[in-house]
Amino acid sequence: MISLLIIDDHPLVSDGVAAMLKGVEYIQIVGACKTAAEALQFLKSADPDIILLDISLPDIDGLELCTLIRKKNKRSKIIGLTSTNEAGIITQLLSKGANGYLLKNMERDELILAINEVLNNKIFLSKAANQKILEQYNNVADALNSVPVLTRREKEILQLLYEGFTGPQIAEQLFLSPYTIETHRKNLLQKLNVSSTQLMIRYATENKLL
Repeated sequence: MISLLIIDDHPLVSDGVAAMLKGVEYIQIVGACKTAAEALQFLKSADPDIILLDISLPDIDGLELCTLIRKKNKRSKIIGLTSTNEAGIITQLLSKGANGYLLKNMERDELILAINEVLNNKIFLSKAANQKILEQYNNVADALNSVPVLTRREKEILQLLYEGFTGPQIAEQLFLSPYTIETHRKNLLQKLNVSSTQLMIRYATENKLL
């Protein structure tokens, strides 16, 4: 029996996955969490085979949550589940230890295929996500080893940092919480492998990311 945990703040998504898997006797949904905090609490006492992880969560960025899960759980296979089809997000999630990437408009067969593929230690990308990777790289390995591709939101925040805006000012301008901006800033530092905002801006300028 394959155990599956859904982490998504929209009940319709969890209900949709459950409907898709109805009748698949060898897959059992063991939990559905709406927040990162709820998921981390659930995982203290559970070790699911598959984790379907939404990228956009209300409390912690899904990318950061993937890192937190991986620090404590090396066994579970993590599949990103999102409506965002950007090469930067895909490669960043994979670099944080995810095993696959699905879009929320997936078909039932694609979901089941993804589950089976990652359990066989393969990386699974939805057809649309794979096409997005191929538009910029020859393959996923090239993507993970190349100059990072930034998401639209990361580019916005990086540009505003370059222009001298502070975190709270950026949060106000983009209608986001200061916590979300700080999470993006930390993700950018890690993604660009630098230790300060100043070095991050220098790297971005030298590599024409701005």
